Amino acid sequence: MIRSMTAFGNAKAESEAGAVNIEMRSVNNRFLDLNLRLPEELRFVENPLREQISQGVQRGKLEVRVNFTRAGLEQQRSLDMDAVLRAAEMLRVARAHIPDLPAPELHTLLSNQNGNASDMDPEAWLPLVQQACEAALADLQATREREGRRLAEVMHGISQEMSAIVDEVERHMPAILAEQQNKIATRLQEALLQASPEGFALISGAELSARVAQEASTFSLRIDVAEELARLRSHLSELQLILNGEVGAAGGKKGTRQGSTGKRLDFLFQEMNREANTLGSKAGSVDVTRASIDLKLFIEQLREQTQNIE
Repeated sequence: MIRSMTAFGNAKAESEAGAVNIEMRSVNNRFLDLNLRLPEELRFVENPLREQISQGVQRGKLEVRVNFTRAGLEQQRSLDMDAVLRAAEMLRVARAHIPDLPAPELHTLLSNQNGNASDMDPEAWLPLVQQACEAALADLQATREREGRRLAEVMHGISQEMSAIVDEVERHMPAILAEQQNKIATRLQEALLQASPEGFALISGAELSARVAQEASTFSLRIDVAEELARLRSHLSELQLILNGEVGAAGGKKGTRQGSTGKRLDFLFQEMNREANTLGSKAGSVDVTRASIDLKLFIEQLREQTQNIE
């Protein structure tokens, strides 16, 4: 299934030890860029959390915020003012060197006066963090898939426009070849007349027909775009399979998705652009040139959409 890289997800998990809340925000990026914002008390969960997230997300710039509350802390209504004043003084001194240093949040002050990192039992808190992470990932992926379906619909529409252009070029190619053959015959006749008033007397009808056929055949080979059109059709069919989820990112059948669908689409559009360029260089008419330009514009639109696909 196509997934967008722009999404938001959050979840909360609770136990006798307390509660953990995780928020995830992702935007597009070529690779996985994971930024974890953890309280110092939960620093021991960083490596397991990174591994868990990287198994569920392939690409994107992902920011993950983790907050926690110890059991019973939400009922507390008072602060240790001596501790608050000490924190304020330390913040004042630090800001003399780092002016934009942010003040600690209230939950941090509450947490600090009720214990420190050494009080956190990994056996109690690690499973709780992983539980919240699993739920937040599920929420994030659901959002990514909804946005991915929207992107797929847009790309389906562009693909249909490109298929219509390919059909139009293919339908007009016989007429283009016939027109060029007539032009070649006319030019040969004009050349013979300019060379000698007796030009037609110097060459038989059979020789003239053979020369016209030879020139037309040479020109036809030069402007024949059947192979390019066939490859474009093949690439468009592959695009439909990917957008429908019938081909995995590694090229396998549905259900074998490995790696990045976005990277596979990037490669596919490179090949499409190659065929569109060749179509333009071999164009035998203004219509084919225009078709080549239109195809390249649509391919660029597809590339822009792909920038946000995982």
